[in-house]
Amino acid sequence: MAISKKIQKYLEEKKYKYNIIDHKKTFTAWDTAQTEKIDPKMVAKALVMKADNNYVLALIPGNRNLDKQKLLKLINAQRKKQGLKNSKKIDFAKEVWMKKNLEGKVGATPPFRGLIKLDIFADSLLLKNKKIYTGSGEYTESILINTSEYIKKEEVVKGSFSKKK
Repeated sequence: MAISKKIQKYLEEKKYKYNIIDHKKTFTAWDTAQTEKIDPKMVAKALVMKADNNYVLALIPGNRNLDKQKLLKLINAQRKKQGLKNSKKIDFAKEVWMKKNLEGKVGATPPFRGLIKLDIFADSLLLKNKKIYTGSGEYTESILINTSEYIKKEEVVKGSFSKKK
């Protein structure tokens, strides 16, 4: 199965230099790393989060877990800059909402702001990689992109909000 035309069009319009990596079906960043025999820290784990009534995308390395409280602090710092009130609670978005509102399959969310219309928060450890593997919207392909190009084009908010497994 190939990635959607909509995602390919987005990447081409943004003039990304990217590679589509075909692999066996995987459902987690960790499995993708094992399948591709790459360091899990290079695979972006895309987590759709709900902070009060706002949805955001958190990207962390595939070998780490999310620290929800640290992410909430970063979200609130960003909201303060925008003159918005703080979010009080944070949790994972419901699958039903994701299926209805996001491009791609649940668990394979492509982390491109212009496609998913969510603010993107990226963990600084993930951004240390020269290149990262991201979700393509499919379970059998990943997109390999240059990290510095991604940061510029997607206007990510950088911060430290992952923890060791």
